[in-house]
Amino acid sequence: MKYIEFDANRKFDLTLLGRVTIDFNPVDYYMTLAESTTFKKYLGGSPANIAVGLSRLGKKCGFFARVSDDRFGDFVTGYFEKEGIDTSRIRRCEHGEKLGLTFTEILSETSSNILMYRNEIADLQLCVDDIDEEYIKQSKAILISGTALAQSPSREAALKALFLAKKTNTPIIFDIDYRPYNWVSNEDMGIYYAFAAKQADVILGSREEYDLTEQLIEPGRTDPQTAAYWHKQGAKIVVIKHGKEGSTAYTCDGQKFTIKPFPIKLLKGFGGGDGYASAFLYGLMEGWEVIDCLEFGSASASLLVASHSCADDMPGVEKVKKYIADCKQKYGEMIARA
Repeated sequence: MKYIEFDANRKFDLTLLGRVTIDFNPVDYYMTLAESTTFKKYLGGSPANIAVGLSRLGKKCGFFARVSDDRFGDFVTGYFEKEGIDTSRIRRCEHGEKLGLTFTEILSETSSNILMYRNEIADLQLCVDDIDEEYIKQSKAILISGTALAQSPSREAALKALFLAKKTNTPIIFDIDYRPYNWVSNEDMGIYYAFAAKQADVILGSREEYDLTEQLIEPGRTDPQTAAYWHKQGAKIVVIKHGKEGSTAYTCDGQKFTIKPFPIKLLKGFGGGDGYASAFLYGLMEGWEVIDCLEFGSASASLLVASHSCADDMPGVEKVKKYIADCKQKYGEMIARA
């Protein structure tokens, strides 16, 4: 069943709104940040990674963002251009704000930490004047990252994009994307997460992220209760992730579909979520069955946690399909399907 209708006449398959940052991943991994001496620079930020992932899968993406007016700003916009992502709505900051820097700590295959520098940050300078209706009207869907709601003026820019998406009948994807940085309080987070989720057609988040979203509504919900509530608010698909336990998509017609991670030798414990999101959304845009979208997303996530970077290692369609086929041949047809 097709739960979301995407207007085939629109230019962009997806327009994303949110942070673009720089990741520094250690080359001498399995050491603490204090011990690591060498890092490799990558494009970072969840919505930026998702845009790259979808571009590698053959989709055309637009993007609303603010970046720093310096060499790092040159790096990320140049990276987008090489990937075929439209940069016409990516604007430079005017008061010296800088791109966020993320230093990752890979302690073992399953233990990783992230240290973010996000003071006076570029991505949260996105403002209402940066968001225009015509660009959204050219988009088959928009994706709002929850981090964009953390502070003004980015918060109002994201809310304007939501209103314009509703006005132009553009499907809304809300990636809760919890990061504790820049929020004043958990209650602030609950207010704005819940508002955005109520506008969304598709919601993506972990159990912890839904708990934060629902803290002022009804704490302590189960997954089925969470899905039922957001379906009543208008969501067509609610995806709830449980890390290594897998994830479940609940659809508005009362069905649920569950997928488990594909087996792979891990390098790090982060980076899989953005590959999951891009591959899952690719399947939706292709009109696949939900279980096939989940399987594709899970496979992409596994490939990324086995890779050093996120954006640089985003796989193409054939690589993901081959990985799924190889796993099924080795472990059985139902290896990831619950």
